[in-house]
Amino acid sequence: MIQFIENPLWKARGAISTIFFCYGLTFASWASRIPSIQEKFSLSEAELGTLLLMLPIGSFISLPIAGYLVAKWNSFLVTRLSILLYLISLIAISLSENIFLLGFVLFLFGLMGNMVNIAINTQAVSLEKEYKKNIMASFHGMWSLAGFFGAIIGAIMIGNEVILQYHYTIIFSASIVASVISFKFLIKSETDENEDKPIFAIPDKPLLLLGIIAFCSMMCEGTMFDWSGVYYKKVVNAPKDILGLAYTFFMVSMAGTRFVADYFTTQFGVKKVVFFSGVLNFSGLLILILLPGKIISLIAFFIIGAGVSSVIPLVFSLAGKSKTMSSSVALAAVSTMGFFGFLLGPPLIGYLASWLNLQVSFSFIAVMALCVTILATQIKSNSNS
Repeated sequence: MIQFIENPLWKARGAISTIFFCYGLTFASWASRIPSIQEKFSLSEAELGTLLLMLPIGSFISLPIAGYLVAKWNSFLVTRLSILLYLISLIAISLSENIFLLGFVLFLFGLMGNMVNIAINTQAVSLEKEYKKNIMASFHGMWSLAGFFGAIIGAIMIGNEVILQYHYTIIFSASIVASVISFKFLIKSETDENEDKPIFAIPDKPLLLLGIIAFCSMMCEGTMFDWSGVYYKKVVNAPKDILGLAYTFFMVSMAGTRFVADYFTTQFGVKKVVFFSGVLNFSGLLILILLPGKIISLIAFFIIGAGVSSVIPLVFSLAGKSKTMSSSVALAAVSTMGFFGFLLGPPLIGYLASWLNLQVSFSFIAVMALCVTILATQIKSNSNS
């Protein structure tokens, strides 16, 4: 038992899982208080949508920066620095007293979030190579689990009228302690032979394909994060006391499926798992749009959660094994496209809902899910590991 605990691979896996959890908890803490921020600054839906655009802009700007820094300094250093700055930016959100300062801080929040995203996924890819088997989905399961707990904590804070500064200070304090403890167990050097690969390069066709799949899938995921409760309320007409079930069914399904996704990938291969995930996602959204009943909608949210769960871990894992550029740069390209979709989806749905209606706007997300299914057929069939 002691040898098991002392195994450096298990220590690294625990440390990387911890950073994923803190990363997810921080983002969920921000997202859970969006209504509080909207109320504080008296923002309309369109104004809120514009404000939310600052995150994907920051994320997009970080693309060349993050890939370069991880390739140049290695993910060990960038992970430690970026998670600290990401946590500090969460505190800065709560201290912003005007909309312009908040917009700038959200830009930094998006930029640092993608830095963490690229650096910690590079760590995960390196460890996966050491394990010589699929373990990426379990790390993303920790992110999802943190998102679930972050939403619950946020709901409790709102219910007890805890101000934003106190809420975010609690999250910051717990996450900073956990992150710092895990730092010394992170992988200190990548196994990737990056010296033979360019730091800057235009993504080739396979990487571009993975990036588009990530974009479509994470747009669905981001929409569920911010709009599932609103949809359940306004379209399904669910009573107030069960509105949280929509998000809960989605998150429980997504987190749970991620913890078993590595097994199914080993059994059936990446191509089949991504294809079937797209089918599940599209089917769930179709049910949600066409049959918006209280019970069947919860089943649909559960199906959607299972559909989006495996796509991102698998495409990130494939990107990290790129033979044309370093792992960090390949991950930067693919993960930034995905994260951009994740952050762009919610404000886009807000705009579409204001022009049309929420139910019709979700049809656009269903098209994104269908794109995942179609594009999955183009993944190289030898990408099974």
